[in-house]
Amino acid sequence: MAAAAAAGGAGVTVGAGAGAGVGAGIGAAAARVRIHPVVLVSIADSSERRSEEARRGIGTLLGTVDKQTVEITNCFSVPHNESEDEVAVDMEFAKNMFELHRKVAPNEVIVGWFATGHDITEHSVLIHEYYSREAQNPVHLTVDTTLLNGCMSIKAYVSAPLGVPGKTMGVMFTPLTVNYVYYDAERIGVDVIQKTRTSPSRTVVLSSELEQVGTSASRIQDMLTTVLAYAEDVLSGKVTPDNSVGRFLIDLVNKVPKITAQDFETMLNSNINDLLMVTYLSNLTQAQISLNEKLVAL
Repeated sequence: MAAAAAAGGAGVTVGAGAGAGVGAGIGAAAARVRIHPVVLVSIADSSERRSEEARRGIGTLLGTVDKQTVEITNCFSVPHNESEDEVAVDMEFAKNMFELHRKVAPNEVIVGWFATGHDITEHSVLIHEYYSREAQNPVHLTVDTTLLNGCMSIKAYVSAPLGVPGKTMGVMFTPLTVNYVYYDAERIGVDVIQKTRTSPSRTVVLSSELEQVGTSASRIQDMLTTVLAYAEDVLSGKVTPDNSVGRFLIDLVNKVPKITAQDFETMLNSNINDLLMVTYLSNLTQAQISLNEKLVAL
């Protein structure tokens, strides 16, 4: 291992594997953490794939920083060994993995580290000290993959020095607000995964494109029904108006393009015709390939 430290030591001794790259961080003030679904899936996977000797899994968090908001978009696990007396982390592996990630996503930097479990240990302080050299005020994310309280508890922290200057100093972990965000592609994956909750076999069959269009149309219709019901309740005095909701609805209405019903129908029919043409050509190509395979077999 490239780095090791005793549980009661003053810090982490970093070997040749250090210097994985200077990351961004957040200031000393309270901040907000935004986590993407792919990060949670990767952390759960690393917990399942950890060695039998490992009590928990740890790894590096990657993402971006915007003022006091940290957005975690990716992560990777880092091999390590923990015992009652010491902790050893493979920093050379962490360096190589970060360099590979930079080739794919150069905008992502080190923003902190994660650990599976529900508590912060003495070893966590030592590991956090190393990541403090890679990012300013790194985020420490804990994910309880053991479901201790019946759910996957997810918490984020930043550290702050605690003690009297010139005397023994300690570290205090301050919790942060955690929000969950997603890209459109991630939303599709999350929706598919959620369907397995009601499946006895925990499997789900991907729906066709036409079924997806129908599901999306039904969802939009349900959302419009909810908005209309809220607007009617506000107008009738049953619900107290909320200015934030009103501003959101005004922005939503302003984003709708002004187009006549006839022009919209013409545009929709044109797109449907194009889709049907592409489907027909793809089916025709597939049939020709299948026929050619059979002729070759003869």
